[in-house]
Amino acid sequence: MKKVKSGKVTSYNKWGYIFLIPFVVVYVVFQLIPLITTIYNSFFENYRVGLMQVGPNFVGFDNFVKLFSNPDIWVYLENTMIMWILGFVPQILVSLLLGAWFADPSLRLKFTRFFKTVIYLPNLIMASAFSMLFFAFFSQSGPVNQLLVDIGILEQPVDFLMQVWGTRSLVALMNFLMWFGNTTILLMAGMMGIDTELFEAAQVDGANATQVFTKITLPLLKPILIYVMITSLIGGLQMFDVPQILTDGTGNPMRSSMTLIMYLNNHLFSRNFGMGGVLSVFLFVITGILSLLVFKFTNKKVN
Repeated sequence: MKKVKSGKVTSYNKWGYIFLIPFVVVYVVFQLIPLITTIYNSFFENYRVGLMQVGPNFVGFDNFVKLFSNPDIWVYLENTMIMWILGFVPQILVSLLLGAWFADPSLRLKFTRFFKTVIYLPNLIMASAFSMLFFAFFSQSGPVNQLLVDIGILEQPVDFLMQVWGTRSLVALMNFLMWFGNTTILLMAGMMGIDTELFEAAQVDGANATQVFTKITLPLLKPILIYVMITSLIGGLQMFDVPQILTDGTGNPMRSSMTLIMYLNNHLFSRNFGMGGVLSVFLFVITGILSLLVFKFTNKKVN
């Protein structure tokens, strides 16, 4: 057997490291350094009062104590999770249903490319445009109120944006419409990668459509589902643009739609970099913990 020279292997391996250089440089400059800087700033008192700059003064963990002693932070975390769950649950259910339809060759659906394009289009619309559209539709003088009054469901127009669950539901609905197309494409790609012989064998054994979906499709789709859940969770914790524009940054009514990123933006807008750094670290830790929990509970082996 012909021996391969170690020098030859090394000469080939170096190209792999060369191609990794751009990624490593971008990661270090735009992600690692900002992360370290944010953690560093969280230990300093650094804010502006009028024209006077206070700090930076090292205060240790005082900013963390101040953040966790504020009960509002847990309210904003609860708001964020509620609006994410309200949008994610229908998103994953509808995406699974549509993905199963489009990926099933036995249905012989027509114009599938057209429908795939249509359901993906909302993902390309800017959140600001979407928010202004919903603001116009669901205002007291908007077409939704007018329609509900005309068909007798409502006696008089309702200000949805002044209702706690009305505002939360609108934010969740917008996030659902903006992202279910992207989720559908991901799940459909995973379903199309499953060997069709497995479905044929199950049908020969007498399995119905529900059994095929629950016993074959879902288990084999688990890696994609875990990816979708974790990325959606990260996006949900970073929810900002939709409630920010829809409520004009106030999080009303009664700050029930104020998210963690909106609260963080208020500190950065007032140039309170110390508290902004603490909030960023808190978000980083919460995201990591919840992502690990999702991965742990969805990656359990079934005996």
